[in-house]
Amino acid sequence: MQKGTKMWFWLFVGPILFAFMVVQFIPAIMGIGYSFTSWNGIASKINYVGFDNYVRVFKDAEFFRAFWFTAKFAVVSIGTINLVGFLLALLVTSGLRGSNFLRGAFFIPNLIGGLILGFIWQFIFTKGFDAVGAKLGIEFLRGWLSTESTGFWGLVILMTWQMAGYMMIIYISGIQNIPDSILEAAAIDGASSLQVLKDITLPLVAPAFTVGVFLTLSNSFKLYDQNLSLTGGGPGNATQMMSMNIYNTAFGFSRFGLAQAKALIFLVVLAAVALTQIYLSKKKEVEM
Repeated sequence: MQKGTKMWFWLFVGPILFAFMVVQFIPAIMGIGYSFTSWNGIASKINYVGFDNYVRVFKDAEFFRAFWFTAKFAVVSIGTINLVGFLLALLVTSGLRGSNFLRGAFFIPNLIGGLILGFIWQFIFTKGFDAVGAKLGIEFLRGWLSTESTGFWGLVILMTWQMAGYMMIIYISGIQNIPDSILEAAAIDGASSLQVLKDITLPLVAPAFTVGVFLTLSNSFKLYDQNLSLTGGGPGNATQMMSMNIYNTAFGFSRFGLAQAKALIFLVVLAAVALTQIYLSKKKEVEM
């Protein structure tokens, strides 16, 4: 690399690399160190406790309850978000009149902050659903967010409504990258729309599914702000997700060492699941 080129390289990469080191890498290394201490986030004296925090994590029933709830939520929301996003992509690429307007309309929820979305849907569930349920005598619509099951589905609905438009953009890109020659050949051979979808569109859009599933997987596991504003983890921490459990441990109970141990275990599990998903999804991709 020539001297002038190297200077421009560091001029552009240097600030980003510095920000990454300060905001991501150094705090991560410090967090690993704190996980072996009993630090409360305030005291100047930090006591080393070895692996005691990790032992406590594996004995913490509340932690595993939050982990199980998060895992269930992630599995369901990955399916609903990607299914709705793909169907929306098929709709707006079908030559429908006003498809450009629909693309913008479907994408707008992704631009709204998670906290605001949570409060909006909290109003819809507690006021709108309850009013409709009382008017029509449908008990199922009454008392939403007051139980674990309705709180769970409330979070799934919120997350799907927010992210489906974003996934739609990814799937639109995948659909539009399918060569016209393949579609024309299928039409000449008399293939039906369902056959084209099953044998051409789905296999060739597989790379987009890899990206979409990865993004929804990471976002679903790390969800915090929507969880906070929609249910607050209630009732009785029944809808508390992993991020909220870690946050409450650190800032609610001032047990930063224990919270860091939980966060590190969470990171390892999430990385393992994400890498496995990418490996399995890549094997199903088809070269065009």
